[in-house]
Amino acid sequence: MLCCSTLAPETADIFKVSPGGGAHRRCLSTTQLRAGSSLSGGYSVASLPSPTLPGLHLPSVDTHKGWLFKWTNYLKGYQRRWFVLSNGLLSYYRTQAEMAHTCRGTIPLATAHIEVGDTCHLVLTSGGRSYHLKATSEGECQKWVSALQQAKANATLLMHHSDDSGDEVPVPQEDRTLTQGVLKTLASKLDDLSTCNELIGKHGAALQRSLSELEDLRGSTDSTDKVKAVNERATLFRITSNAMINACRDFVDVAESHSRRWQKALQHEREQRHHLEETIEQLAKQHNSLERAWRENPTSYTGVERSQEGDASDENDEAEFFDAMEDSPAIRILMKSTLLSSPIHLSLSFSLQDTSGTNHMQLRRTRRSRIPDKPNYSLNLWSIMKNCIGKDLSKIPMPVNFNEPLSMLQRLTEDLEYSELLDRAARCDSSLEQMCLVAAFSVSSYSTTVHRTAKPFNPLLGETYELDRLDEYGYRSICEQVSHHPPAAAHHVTSQRGWTLWQHITIDSKFRGKYISVVPLGNIHLQFHSSGNHYVWSKVTSTVHNIIVGKLWIDQSGDIDIVNTTTKDTCRLKFSPYSYFSREVPRKVTGVVEDREGTAHYILSGTWDDKMESAKIVDSSQGCGGSEGKQKTVYQTLPPKLLWKKYPLPENAENMHFFSSLALTLNEPEEGVAPTDSRLRPDQRLMEAGLWDEANSQKQRLEERQRLERKRREAQANQALEEGEYIEGYQPLWFEKRTEDTGDNIYIYKGGYWEAKERQDWSQCPQIF
Repeated sequence: MLCCSTLAPETADIFKVSPGGGAHRRCLSTTQLRAGSSLSGGYSVASLPSPTLPGLHLPSVDTHKGWLFKWTNYLKGYQRRWFVLSNGLLSYYRTQAEMAHTCRGTIPLATAHIEVGDTCHLVLTSGGRSYHLKATSEGECQKWVSALQQAKANATLLMHHSDDSGDEVPVPQEDRTLTQGVLKTLASKLDDLSTCNELIGKHGAALQRSLSELEDLRGSTDSTDKVKAVNERATLFRITSNAMINACRDFVDVAESHSRRWQKALQHEREQRHHLEETIEQLAKQHNSLERAWRENPTSYTGVERSQEGDASDENDEAEFFDAMEDSPAIRILMKSTLLSSPIHLSLSFSLQDTSGTNHMQLRRTRRSRIPDKPNYSLNLWSIMKNCIGKDLSKIPMPVNFNEPLSMLQRLTEDLEYSELLDRAARCDSSLEQMCLVAAFSVSSYSTTVHRTAKPFNPLLGETYELDRLDEYGYRSICEQVSHHPPAAAHHVTSQRGWTLWQHITIDSKFRGKYISVVPLGNIHLQFHSSGNHYVWSKVTSTVHNIIVGKLWIDQSGDIDIVNTTTKDTCRLKFSPYSYFSREVPRKVTGVVEDREGTAHYILSGTWDDKMESAKIVDSSQGCGGSEGKQKTVYQTLPPKLLWKKYPLPENAENMHFFSSLALTLNEPEEGVAPTDSRLRPDQRLMEAGLWDEANSQKQRLEERQRLERKRREAQANQALEEGEYIEGYQPLWFEKRTEDTGDNIYIYKGGYWEAKERQDWSQCPQIF
């Protein structure tokens, strides 16, 4: 059997054989085998034990599952929960089926304290919180205690090995020695395999020659010597072949014994890279904030200190940023990032100065961070809405009291608040990971609506809205109202960071007595430049409740089907409607990402007003408990990763229509925009300033002017029809109608707007205000 020796190469014996009938052992050196030395007598491969190789003894990863009772509150007491112990984490769910989408909580055992009480009770304390658990029997309790203590010991050891604390601790000398030993062993095995390969070729050729000579000398007197030579050659070939097999087996054993460690290290490096990318993005945002602050007061500004702490569920990330301006002409930003789940230490310094030593920096404009407070005007909504049951609200004149000072075009543009999700998706190599980020982006557009019960202004026909954020976020957007009845808007966004988005949305809104339902019709298209992946999805139904009595509140419900038309990957997102009697998390969103064969790869979960997470599926099985006798698929997943989290609202947002930071800037006056831009709409501008009576007067004037314009166009069309002529209907200025492969009509941006803005040539624009 193949074994490794530490002797000099000239005397190294790699094959150990024993004579067929002898009691002694004989070593055959590599040199002798290469020379093809003759052997007398029959030899067989000795069954010698392989030497024990140095290896890394990692703690085993225990998995334990079962039902326990968990203390919830004094009203409900102990509730039965399904607990899963894996990888040093104790997770619990309401049912086994919930493992596919919702984890109710996770307890890291590495830092937890385990205390055993009386009568099947045990208490886990972690992060200042205590979990009171109860087993069904003393035996079951003892099994859980043993499993928890073993998992805690393993997790503590793994934490020391992987250095999850984030401190810069050098690799222990013992681990380094073990790793070097493994690599040296593998290199030795590879040398043996190479030697065996050469010997097999050499002895095989010699055996072939001997057989040929034996054939030629058949019947001669030299045949006996030739047969003896052939037997020796065959013996050498057999020994070499067996040695080759043993060398291959040893190499595979060594590689398999350490493959798990290497796979874990590879996964760890991938997570490190992901955290590093997120850290760099945060650094860029802090850089922009510093530039804005410096521009506001460049002379007296001395320092800005920011700290940002992630949510406990945000993969336990913590980051501190320190920005400082000194007497030096350079602005330096120092960021220290401490990531609890990965040992990353990042210290970056940016110096913005020219060669002459003077400050030279192009600062972006400072966006506003507040608008006038909303006046406290009382108005009976039911007195207006009671005559509108079953009607299309877009055709009913409403006072500005029920509006917010933004148009529908600006609300569409507000979907871009989390455009960094698309920037990240554009850098993804995997289309399935890209699908997860696209799904998170589709959910993020609803995060600002949770408190926004007021309706936006209906845009006038031909009204436009532009948003140029090339400097800040690398994109610019243009919207146009292409139809008035039914109201329809077209939207086009181009990003320098690798993606283009466009949509054509028609709003169908109905008043149902107790609630108002708003159904967006049309598709959203997204294409990434590098991969060519083209995604299509639609929006869900928005419902405003308590129209008659009570506080207004909004809910999102329905399904979003996202399809990658290039790879045929799909994702179905389910927005669960709110129910007072449901025990589910309010505003819950769940989804599954599947490839073109229908195989599930990721589970998405979260809420549309807070965050979305993704968990990679590692196994699936058929469970029980499905409706109508159908079996549900139970997925086993890796720990979830945060895809998106909502930004906090600005200070005093409750008095500013609950606008987000982006929404506060959408109606900010801008120079050089088209005369049809929503920022120039007088009723909307007056409402934002708190002059609601004047805003209502302007709103009535604009609506009357629009009605007269529509009647004029209809009269011209009727007159042309009587004269046998054909007059084409209203045509948008920046968009044109096209027919998709599905037969649906969609308005596509035809170009020209940004060129007209650069020339300041708005001669084609109608006077609508």
